[in-house]
Amino acid sequence: MVEHLVYTERVGGSSPSPPTSRRQGEGVLGAAARKLLWVAALLALASGAIGGAAARAEQAPMTFRAVRLDTPDCGLNCPEVIVADGVIEEGTPQAFVDFARDASLSQRLRSVIFINSPGGNVVASMELGIAFRRLRSAAIVAGFASQGGRSGPVSGQCLSACVYALMGAFRRVVPSASRVGLHRMSIVQPEEGEARGAASGRRDLADPRLVAVLAKYAARMGVDPALVWCAESLSPGVLHVLTPREIARWRLGAARL
Repeated sequence: MVEHLVYTERVGGSSPSPPTSRRQGEGVLGAAARKLLWVAALLALASGAIGGAAARAEQAPMTFRAVRLDTPDCGLNCPEVIVADGVIEEGTPQAFVDFARDASLSQRLRSVIFINSPGGNVVASMELGIAFRRLRSAAIVAGFASQGGRSGPVSGQCLSACVYALMGAFRRVVPSASRVGLHRMSIVQPEEGEARGAASGRRDLADPRLVAVLAKYAARMGVDPALVWCAESLSPGVLHVLTPREIARWRLGAARL
């Protein structure tokens, strides 16, 4: 699936459909499985290698970069993919649009995004997801690293608000070595005298109207709104890591290669 997407999805190019059922998603994967054995092996072998990068992403705002994806037979013509790594903040959606505008000049860049994020701002995550959809992007939950002289995907995470950005992608892949996790929304209200957005502020649960907006957004993106209701049913502070069955049932994406 990864290699198929990398070689076919130009930035702003074709418009694949999001998976709408377990059977449909698995069918697409099966057709490309043999070509993706090297990617699956790399994800499995490097499942622990993302630890340092994930830890740094806990604090760093999301950045975007184009990287060369090495495959065994592409030689000097290896395609480039987009790596999105870090916390999703208010300015992240515009940063992505600006990056995509400049990066689209590259003939090698494919509209495939490796997303690795601990979460962030919920509204910004929806806006980022809408930007993914407008650019017909495919998203893979994975990090990106160099290992043994070869660069490629490693296991990653898409937690909390990141899930709403992931929803926006036209195609979504969650390799078995990566994690997708739900978290109940909360809004930080600064205490008197604190700057807006201060981490030490009071945390309130999200307004039901925002939850309803999220559910409608999920439905628009082809995802079962039950995923949103599940997240909002969690106790505050609890992270629920989705199982492959849940990922498929709620149409969030393909659960495995």
